[in-house]
Amino acid sequence: MRLYGASEDKDVSFRQVHSSDGGRIRYQRVCEVCGEVVQFADIAKGFEASDGRMAVLEDEDFANLPLSTLKTVDVVQFVDEVEIDPTFFQKTYFLEAETLGQKPYVLLRDALARENKVAVVKVALRSRESLALIRARDDLLLMHTMYWPDELRDGGFAAPRRRSPSPRPRSRWQSC
Repeated sequence: MRLYGASEDKDVSFRQVHSSDGGRIRYQRVCEVCGEVVQFADIAKGFEASDGRMAVLEDEDFANLPLSTLKTVDVVQFVDEVEIDPTFFQKTYFLEAETLGQKPYVLLRDALARENKVAVVKVALRSRESLALIRARDDLLLMHTMYWPDELRDGGFAAPRRRSPSPRPRSRWQSC
């Protein structure tokens, strides 16, 4: 199956330039330990432990990760679309069936449309297991990547505080 982004940003982007001659301002990658400028090819991924120790990871470390969804889409469950809070949605993709996958694609699309259901799935994208939702729309299947529940912040801090109403002051026009 192939994925195609279903949206594109139309924001205007600005570049930082030198005010006197319009030359672009570039940033260099500098190592904070030795002060050397580091070429992109020499940059590795590292994970910093809570005690400050750094584990430098190699490409082989990522290649050997046991992602069960590497070449599959695992359906977790079928639900009514209204059961999914839109706050979980990240990005939307169009799904395109490859030659051998056209029959299952059509069967899934038609079943979801007929039953008014969506499929909550796990899928590997960019070497990371993601939660997603697949739904039928017209002749297509759409996939919405989703945040995992622990990735959503609790918005309770933004809720208005409940206060008991204060007595309304009497107007001088009101009778006693």
